[in-house]
Amino acid sequence: MKNFNMLLLFILLLCSRESHGSSVDHTQGHIQLDNRMGSMLPQITPVGAPRGLQPFLPYIAPSPLTPFTNITTPKLSGLCTLNFTTAKRLLSMTAIDCWGFFAPFLANVICCPQLEATLTVLIGQSSKYTNVLALNGSDAKHCLSDVEQILMGQGANGDLKQICSVNSLNLTEASCPVKHVNDFYDTVNTTKLLSACENIDPVKECCSQYCHSAILEAATKIASKGSNVLDSDTSHILPEHSIRVNDCRNIVLRWIASKLNPSHGKEVLRGLSNCNINKVCPLVLPDAKHVAQGCGNGISNKTACCDSMESYVSHLQKQSFITNLQALDCAETLAMKLKKAKIVDDVYSLCHISLKDFSLQEYGCLLPSSPSDAVFDQTSGVSFICDLNDNIPAPWPSTSQGATSTRCNKSAVIIPALPAAAASGQSCLYSHNVLIFLLVNLFFLVMALV
Repeated sequence: MKNFNMLLLFILLLCSRESHGSSVDHTQGHIQLDNRMGSMLPQITPVGAPRGLQPFLPYIAPSPLTPFTNITTPKLSGLCTLNFTTAKRLLSMTAIDCWGFFAPFLANVICCPQLEATLTVLIGQSSKYTNVLALNGSDAKHCLSDVEQILMGQGANGDLKQICSVNSLNLTEASCPVKHVNDFYDTVNTTKLLSACENIDPVKECCSQYCHSAILEAATKIASKGSNVLDSDTSHILPEHSIRVNDCRNIVLRWIASKLNPSHGKEVLRGLSNCNINKVCPLVLPDAKHVAQGCGNGISNKTACCDSMESYVSHLQKQSFITNLQALDCAETLAMKLKKAKIVDDVYSLCHISLKDFSLQEYGCLLPSSPSDAVFDQTSGVSFICDLNDNIPAPWPSTSQGATSTRCNKSAVIIPALPAAAASGQSCLYSHNVLIFLLVNLFFLVMALV
């Protein structure tokens, strides 16, 4: 926890410096640090050092490149039938997206979607030679273990199965009655499916659901194979049939991945998953009774109300990085929670709560709502993209305001102070203006200081 708090302090200082005139290249979208970085560091004196000595500051911190330039040889089972060579670059990207320290904080938006896409692509590519779109139980256990070892050898977190709730059953057909490629062709209109999904717009797809609908139709058809469920109307799926349809959806995704090269397949899968990611607030919202006490009765004391709001939001800022659209969902969900606690006034406006306040740490970094990956280069190490066009006041929903599902209709939802850059962009995104948040270098510097 001490290391984490120190990391957040460095992040805060970096953000503060950026907001007060640091050198930013908006064309390239990268935060540029100059040699005055040392002046930002807190005045920390080593334990036991005599008073009056200069604060300890290491000139050479442990290199953030270590996890990727010093790759360890994984201990593989030798019993997995997947061809890891076909997705070598994809596995490396997954290791970066799920890098050790940050994996839990990037899990919902970057790490876990990338891991799931990688597993789907691996099985899909393998089916071109095995003619099977699933692994058997024994093979699934060996392959998942091997994937874990490969990723850990390249710097990924060692608890990805727990972080992303992945188990060997996810690599099998589970309850889906179809796993052989020939049976898939016999049941599904593959021409229609591939046409809908081989190239998707990650923004428009979330609104049009063109590929999503084709996948659901195909999954419903193969889920009905050999059963009494003959109704192919995807709007009338029986509750007891939904689990099978979901398992068959994985089979459909693997078939799509088998028809695309690994990189292209990954982009399609990430685009599809992001539509679901941005629909729901991933944060755990605690009980709001303390806010209700401070902000109830018509907000008689503004200071007490805002103090309670800031205290509440501070708990949210310790959970994870989220996208700008997730932040909008979280703001709406919390507002509904507060309204149920009989808080009718717009406390967001009163207390200056912004969307970025819902993300990790006080000067929160909202991730873009479009699919993104962490970045690795020889200079900056591991970093990730932040949407710094995020200083948007959190909207307090009115009784007439539409639900989250109407967000694709821009006229249905009015976001206060929406930046002009966002207004010219796609309807389901705030903005593509992004900057790189150089966190990993700071983390290693913190580790050297404590």
